[in-house]
Amino acid sequence: MSNVIQEFSRFAHEYDTYNVIQAEVAKLLVEKLSSSDYATIIDIGCGSGEVYKNLEKNKVAFDHLMVLDSSKEMLAIHPSSEKIEKRCADFNRIQTFEELSLPPKTLVLSSSALQWSQNLDFTLSEISKRSHHAYFAIFTSNTFKTLHETANITSPIYSTAVLKETIEKYYHAEFELKEYRLYFETVREMFNYIKKSGVSGGEKQLTYKQTKQVMKSYPLDYLEFEVLFVKAASFTFSAS
Repeated sequence: MSNVIQEFSRFAHEYDTYNVIQAEVAKLLVEKLSSSDYATIIDIGCGSGEVYKNLEKNKVAFDHLMVLDSSKEMLAIHPSSEKIEKRCADFNRIQTFEELSLPPKTLVLSSSALQWSQNLDFTLSEISKRSHHAYFAIFTSNTFKTLHETANITSPIYSTAVLKETIEKYYHAEFELKEYRLYFETVREMFNYIKKSGVSGGEKQLTYKQTKQVMKSYPLDYLEFEVLFVKAASFTFSAS
């Protein structure tokens, strides 16, 4: 397992969106694919389409791409084509999986989404029953580690240990842990990024007073991110 720190400055590169880390994660996830030709791919928690954009950039061919997201707004801005099937669905609901019929050799991808599973065991159990091969990229609780320590709050997402333990209940898996740093000119810009980027998952754990205090005492000029990349083969999938 390697632990590679990649560093980014929002201001040096004039990024015009707030998903720089998620975009980099999707890029690396697609680069890890073992083939360049698939019949069917499903992207769980597709967002605005970073996985699809990288499939195109890497010339990964497919006949059918199903993109699944619980946000209609995200699906609306996801690129469209005759090969893409958009489905508004929530991976926390059993109905989503009951209505999901996939060909046996479907490739499952999920980038920067599964950390928000309300019941990770349930979600992975259901995914593992429907396809043999999967690649996941999941943010861990070490994301915003120093921020959480400074504010004396607990991360709302899963630890690396919990992720690995749960994944290994359903998959033979290879893991790679990567760290990223995103630099800011001011702590205020940093908090604005957290609010607008979606990396906090809508979690509002700090009061206004607490936020002001953290902005004064936060010791770094960057935010930390940690992502667990997973190449997985399901134990529980049955093609019958």
